[in-house]
Amino acid sequence: MENLWQLPSFSASGHLNAVVEIPAGTNRKYELDRNTGRIRPDVREGRQRMVEFLPYPVNYGFVPSTVMDKARGGDGDPIDVLVLAESVPSGTVLEVRPIGLLLLQDGGEFDHKVLAVPANQGQQIIEVAGWQDFQQRYSAIRHILELFFLYYDGLGVMTLMGWADENAALEEVKKWQIKA
Repeated sequence: MENLWQLPSFSASGHLNAVVEIPAGTNRKYELDRNTGRIRPDVREGRQRMVEFLPYPVNYGFVPSTVMDKARGGDGDPIDVLVLAESVPSGTVLEVRPIGLLLLQDGGEFDHKVLAVPANQGQQIIEVAGWQDFQQRYSAIRHILELFFLYYDGLGVMTLMGWADENAALEEVKKWQIKA
């Protein structure tokens, strides 16, 4: 089985690759095991971790071949990606198109999240051209995501620093890409 962490950040067709760790609609926490490159349940104190809040409103995962380097202010993990689509299983790799960037801090470390839609129109649940279009037509989704990430891990853990457009999202991915 392939190491999901080592997949390229961009597909052969030029779209961003997204590896889904946590399907939309679940409270179960899954994460990448860097040793095996596979998705596994996040275990804490001998039990699978559950988010004691509402279920994840989006498919949550990461962009492969990226690391938000702690030496540069990151959290040490691959850059997160939020995919607006129907729920897909853990380990699914999707080609996506970034539409925005959620700027967060977690304990003083950057924990930014790329907001994306599937590149395949048949998998899209909303049609948006980019950040401006998303803001005008779906600002309620932005508010839901802000509230979810500000409260899902406990009040005061995450700090909202704002949002940026699809170009900033692509630049952020490139900033954290692992150079081969």
